[in-house]
Amino acid sequence: MSQVDAIYLPIPINFIFIGFEGKGNQEFKLGPEEMERWFTKIDHVFEHTRVPQLGEYLTPFYRVRADGVQHHHLPLISSINYNFSVHAIEMGEKVTEVFERAIKVLARRDDVSDTRSDGDQLWQVNIDEMEYLFTSLIEYLQIDKAYNIFILNPKRDSNRHTYGYRRGLSETEINSIKEDAGMQTNLLKSKGPIQNPLDIEKKRKPLYMTHPMVKFAWTSVESIDTAQWVNFCLEALNDIEKSFSGKSTSEIVYRQAEQLLHGKSFDLALTLRKELKSSKMLGLYPECLVDSWIGKERWAFLDLTAGPFSWGPTVGGEGVRTGISLPNVEKTIGAVIEITEEEAEDKLQSVVQEKFSLFGDDHHAVDVLLAEMDIYELFVFRHCKGRRVKLALCEELEERMGDMKSEMETFQGEEQEEIHRRKAAEAIKRMEQWNLFTDAYEDTKNYTVARDSFLSHLGATLWGSMKHIVAPSSAEGAFHYYEKISYQLFFITQEKVKHIDLLPVEQNAIKQGLASFIVPGQKVQFHPHMLALSEDPALAMAFSVARRAATVPVLLVNGTYKTSVRSYLDSFILQHQLRRLSGGELLRGAHFKSRSTLEVPVFWFIQEGDPLLIDKHYQAKALLDMVIVVQSSQSDWESHLQCNGQSILWDLRNPLKAGLAAAAEHLAGLVPLHLTYSHAHENAIQDWLWSFGCNPFASTSSGWHTSLFQSDTIARNYIVTSLEESVQLVNSAIDLLIMERTNDLSFKIFKAQEHSLVASYNSVVSLWRQIAGAVGDIRYGDSMRSLSMLEEASQRFLETTNATLAALHPIHCTRQRQVEVQFDISTLLGFIVVAAILLFLLRPRRPKPKIN
Repeated sequence: MSQVDAIYLPIPINFIFIGFEGKGNQEFKLGPEEMERWFTKIDHVFEHTRVPQLGEYLTPFYRVRADGVQHHHLPLISSINYNFSVHAIEMGEKVTEVFERAIKVLARRDDVSDTRSDGDQLWQVNIDEMEYLFTSLIEYLQIDKAYNIFILNPKRDSNRHTYGYRRGLSETEINSIKEDAGMQTNLLKSKGPIQNPLDIEKKRKPLYMTHPMVKFAWTSVESIDTAQWVNFCLEALNDIEKSFSGKSTSEIVYRQAEQLLHGKSFDLALTLRKELKSSKMLGLYPECLVDSWIGKERWAFLDLTAGPFSWGPTVGGEGVRTGISLPNVEKTIGAVIEITEEEAEDKLQSVVQEKFSLFGDDHHAVDVLLAEMDIYELFVFRHCKGRRVKLALCEELEERMGDMKSEMETFQGEEQEEIHRRKAAEAIKRMEQWNLFTDAYEDTKNYTVARDSFLSHLGATLWGSMKHIVAPSSAEGAFHYYEKISYQLFFITQEKVKHIDLLPVEQNAIKQGLASFIVPGQKVQFHPHMLALSEDPALAMAFSVARRAATVPVLLVNGTYKTSVRSYLDSFILQHQLRRLSGGELLRGAHFKSRSTLEVPVFWFIQEGDPLLIDKHYQAKALLDMVIVVQSSQSDWESHLQCNGQSILWDLRNPLKAGLAAAAEHLAGLVPLHLTYSHAHENAIQDWLWSFGCNPFASTSSGWHTSLFQSDTIARNYIVTSLEESVQLVNSAIDLLIMERTNDLSFKIFKAQEHSLVASYNSVVSLWRQIAGAVGDIRYGDSMRSLSMLEEASQRFLETTNATLAALHPIHCTRQRQVEVQFDISTLLGFIVVAAILLFLLRPRRPKPKIN
């Protein structure tokens, strides 16, 4: 029984490569040996980390800084580790053909007024329809019990040279709807749902029975394995192409808007319907064009051919997304220009002349052959190996190499000198080990710097997906699992509102968003309340005390500098004031002290008039014991973020996305996707490459749907907290046992307690293994049910340890002691002297006669 250093949670992940079989962009081919060489070098095991508390300062603008100090009993670097099992899957050329076809069919012009026929326009691919392809492929292969990261390398279409993915409508499409009142009326009258041809019948052909839970595994999917799926998808794409054939621009825009109204993107449909009813359409903005996406299920993709795109803070930000953030096949592999036949002959001739100009007449034939072999070997390695079009000169050199081997064999006879025979034997052995004239990559050493650079960049990107998407850092603190989540929703207005349904908030959307944060086994409750500042002087005073104004320097996307006076609520002052109200009664619901129910107070301030933010820059903030959201009346607030050179606008009338992100941070420690903990910096860092997807934690989309990536992260954060607290209890108990002194008399007492002690320890270890196994199988519901048992078992082990130590303490207090006295000459003389003195003093005295 020893202290526990770490617990490892297995996480299965599939990297699915599409367009890397030699038929994609630049005909790039990726072999299993190369994959294993590069991707076994990335870190497959890393600790769960926590992001310290964040602050902000204004020089430079909007730079986020964490204090780097631990504020809670759980460390920033956890003892719970994630152990990734990587399975690389290479899809065949037929699957590549499906995705290339989908990009062509589902793409439409970003600018509907641009009718040029050349390939200079920017194209947008409908991401909602692309989701059908990814989801159906995962279901067909039955690989949904793992996290799937798709890496796409489709061949670039000359007529659609630059493209990206977008959810919703472009700016010109929105403007065309604004200008067409008849289209707005028809859209409101339209009925749904609309059947999508890509929503095909679910066919299944499992790729594997169970995930190969090893450090690295490689699988090539044959065309016959996906033939049925390919045929269904191509047929559906042909139907979609026919439906668009001959349609005018306005008809295409109408169809896209109609699909949004009746599609699966509830948030977009809600926003579009609301703006159509208002007729002004002030809060409808285009989302960013991106080349990456996180789906609603356990999948995400990176398209290396799309783009390039950029996003992040407008100025002063760190780790911003640029056009070179993703590996690019064209700029690395495609930039390497293969030499022509004439250039190859000239290079070879110049090298031969330079080499043999140093040779004299006294060199042996073996040395001449060795020099010739060195020249040919280097030339073939640089200019023949791996070429898509083989040079005739390379074929001639291959024949010459065979002749040279025969010539070397003639120098192995007995009549030759020993040194020449040894040189010839070594040369023949060296030639037999060559693999210079084959297309198979048996020699795993890369043959170009460009290929090396691309694969290293790709490996770093895939590691980043594991760190930011699959197993991201959490906020600092302990996040426990509760059977029931009770949201106390306080809607605070200036004046009293007659009925809660008259509030300018989408209550159903708020409840749906908050309910998406529950994990298997949890229940959710909502308790809405209305408060008016005009009728509650104490609350109005708290609001007024927390209200501040600040002059904030702003640098716009176009380079314009200006100062902005912002009205905001100081979150810490407001938190302090709300705690004081009625002795803190606002924060204490019916289940305030319940161990099975968590109360989450959400204060939603609805402010008319000037824009109002929290802490100068935010619409919502997660605090230790509450969530604060501010809603004001401006529909086009220019934020400090940009994408593709355009400012990202916030609709301050609808802070739902920001409010949900703050609630998720308060509830389970979820942080924005671009934030993570850096071991090198010992602090939080930003990487905006990963800020994509229609979830509350990404900046490039207005969507707020919670992906299964985030749902699983919430469950894992609960599990990590319980496991780490269990480890701390067990280690503290073991530390008490280590510090206890033992002896022969206490051994019997300890043996009597040993069985219960070991049994309680084994029960904890058994639960650790049970929870880790369920996590590896993506069975988070089973893990949740074990957390309460783990807490009880850990506490039982500590109590058993304390009982054992208590039984040992009386033995220590009553143990017998023996006084050992050592005698020597000085001691003996001392006894004699003392005895003589006592004899002299105590001897009987003779009575004196009395004489009168």
